[in-house]
Amino acid sequence: MQISPLREIANELPFFKTVDDREKLLGVIGALVLRKISLSKASEIMGMERERFLGLLDGMKLGYSYLEDQDVEVEKNGKDCCF
Repeated sequence: MQISPLREIANELPFFKTVDDREKLLGVIGALVLRKISLSKASEIMGMERERFLGLLDGMKLGYSYLEDQDVEVEKNGKDCCF
């Protein structure tokens, strides 16, 4: 019986007790990065408080921001936006 590539990756993660939870985490992170779900929804799916889920992402060295890339650049450069 051959193990799926996703399951192989999930087996290597040091988080969560079951492979199913690890696979779910991979899917949730993918959906979050693609902005298909919100941080609150991702936390809910994983059964975690939002701050704890953010801590998990940080522990995995995955940066997450509510801002779009161009918004981050504006914030970094200190540019004022006029409306």
